[in-house]
Order: sequence, then C-alpha cells, then structure tokens
Amino acid sequence: MKLEVSRSAVNGVVRAPPSKSYTHRAIILAGLARGISVIKRPLLSGDTMATLHGMEMFGATARQEGNELTIRGGRIRPPSGEIDCGNSGTTLRLLTGIASLLPSTVTLTGDASLQQRPMKPLLNALSELGVSATSARNDGMAPLIIRGPNRGRWAHIKGDVSSQFISSLLISSALKELDTEIVITTPLLSKPYIDITMDLMARFGVRSWETKNGFHVPGSQTYRPLTLTIPGDYSSAAYPLVAGALTGRATVTGLDQHDRQGDRKAVDILAGFGARMSWKDDSVTAEMGSLKGQDIDLRDSPDLFSILAVLATQAEGASRLHGAEHLRHKESDRIRTTVAFLKAMGADIEEMEDGCEVRGPTPLKGRSVETMGDHRIMMAEAVAAMVADGTTIISESESAAISYPSFVADLRSLGAKIGGK
Repeated sequence: MKLEVSRSAVNGVVRAPPSKSYTHRAIILAGLARGISVIKRPLLSGDTMATLHGMEMFGATARQEGNELTIRGGRIRPPSGEIDCGNSGTTLRLLTGIASLLPSTVTLTGDASLQQRPMKPLLNALSELGVSATSARNDGMAPLIIRGPNRGRWAHIKGDVSSQFISSLLISSALKELDTEIVITTPLLSKPYIDITMDLMARFGVRSWETKNGFHVPGSQTYRPLTLTIPGDYSSAAYPLVAGALTGRATVTGLDQHDRQGDRKAVDILAGFGARMSWKDDSVTAEMGSLKGQDIDLRDSPDLFSILAVLATQAEGASRLHGAEHLRHKESDRIRTTVAFLKAMGADIEEMEDGCEVRGPTPLKGRSVETMGDHRIMMAEAVAAMVADGTTIISESESAAISYPSFVADLRSLGAKIGGK
C-alpha cells in the first residue's frame, strides 16, 4: 500500500517494539537448548518468523500464546528440505552456522534481495573449520550448500563486512567438540551486536570470551533452557524520537537505559544535535530544540544512518555521518538510497563511501519516493515527509513489518497525517 504523508506535528506516547536482534538470537538459542524456553514479548515480524521457521526445520517445536513464544529445543536434525530465509540476512547468516554442525547437506536460500547479500567471508571461515561451505552459483551468495560436521579449531574472518558472521561462529562453536579460536582479520564493526550475542549465550549457559585477536569459544558445551523478556528496540525507537525532535514531542516507553544495543546511542546523538531529551524510568522523551550539525561515527550503530540523515537536514550547519560503509549490503544500498530520496525532497546532501555530508537547515518538499523494499528507508521517508511542504507519496508501507510492524499506526497515534491507497 502506498502512503501519503503531509506536514505534521507529534505529541504523545508509544511503546518501543521488541528488539529484532534479541528476538533472532533468543529463538535460535532456545531452539538449541535442551528443554523448554519461554520468550516473552518477542518481535514477531517477517524476519524473525523466518528464523523461527528455520529452527523448526532443524527440529525445534514452537507455540505462540498471546505475547509469549514457547520453544522446545534440543539436538538439531537435518531439515527435510531447503531452508527459505526470506529477506532476512540475520536468519541466513546465523542458521548457516547451525547447518555446519550437521554431517548432512543443508541448503539455505532466500528471496532475490537476500541472494545479493555477501556471504563469502563466513563460507571461507567455515571451510577453514573443515566444513563444505559453497555457493550454488559460485558467487559467494545464497543459495548456500553446507555440509558438516564442523570439526576445526581455528577460523579467520573479516570484521568489517557483517558482525552477523562472527555471531554465527560464536553460537555454533559452543556445540562443537573442540574449542574454537575466531581470529578477526580486519577492524571490527558493529561490535554491540556481538556483545548481545555473547550476553545471550551466557544467559543460556554457554561460555565465550574476547581475546587479543578475536574470540574464544570452549567446545562441548550445552545450551540450557531459559525464560526471558525481549527488551525494546532502540533502532525502531529512533524514528518516533526523531519525529518528536523535529515536529513536537514524542515519548517512547519500554526501553532499558542500560541495554547493550549499539543504537541506544540514538538518545545521546539526539541530545548532541540539540533535541531536548529526558528519561523517566523506562521512557525517553524527545522534544524540539535548536538543532546544530554534528559529526557522527556510526560504525557501531549503522541502523541509525537513514533517520539521522533526515534529522541533519533540519540542523544548522554541516553534519557528517560516517563509518557505515557496510550499509551498502543491506536490503538496498542504504547510503545511496537515503541520499537519493533526500535529494529528491530538496536536501543539500552528498554521498560518501561510508556515509554522507548534509548541510542544513534545508526546507524539504513533498515528492514521490521509492523505498527499494528497505524498511529503514521507508520509515525514514515517512518522518522526512512530516517536515516537508506538500504531500509525500511513499511507494509502499509493507516493508516496515520487517522490524516495526506497528510503525504506521504508532505515527498516526502521535498525530502524523498519514493516508494510504
């Protein structure tokens, strides 16, 4: 469905959706744990449901009751067919590690967009561990053909393509017989996502630790079942918070001030731009302030790029968003797509290899814009439209379901003028 969004002012309260990153990992670890785990308030979106389906194909059973997901895990088994990961890069990368543990052939695939996402670093690392890990088209991308068992001791892998590769190795290595040394060969980006993986592994009873050159995972460990509640997602909370900083006042509840999510940085970044930010218990409020351009390093919080670029168009002076070159391998080339839609709306913005430069404040104008099927682009476009003159027509709204299913409803509840057709 296309969206029509007009200039709006927001004032109200919404609850942060559950964290997508935590939900993916919790589903996988529960599926590996021997017993029954209960995941409270999971994000049930297209991406996380792909992960749940994949773990069911590996032998886990799941039942949803209200806002809880009960998963019985244990020993994994070969799937009866190929695993379709849909549009979820996280699913593909994490489940590839699980597939490497089996002494049988497992095929993992996804939609056309997912089949353009890089996988070669993980395939190379698994090959080093003795796994037959190949690409069906011999291009380093899905469909992937994996055959274990994973019996190696050392794996070398790049740290600047996707932290999900390292998370995949960490999770699967605990179930191997031998200890595993994961050596990071290039600068490590998005480390908070690895911290989340290791924290959740520890909560499920498995040890791992950082070393001078990477990570160490003892082998022959067992995941234990757990009951846990998924925290609110800072990546998603950034959209209503920026809407509040630009057009009025917005409060987002359900956020843990001490969470290890990299995108928790959004609160500090907004304050640095000049938005009026305040905490009360598990709620953070963003209000309009005098915005000034900033220099922001996004190497550990790349998912904030698009919405911060929108914010920067309304800040006085120059802003530079950088350190996010790995965004070129998301659902779209997110750097190029962000620059394109903001330029179309009148922003003074230039693309860089690892981000963009923005000069503001610049009046934005309503235009017809394309999302390229990218949920973070779609949501950033909607917020940009709220400060633009005229009406902005957004090509689709369905992609928001990947990470923030209630996004449109939440913006409307805050006062956004959004219509659909």
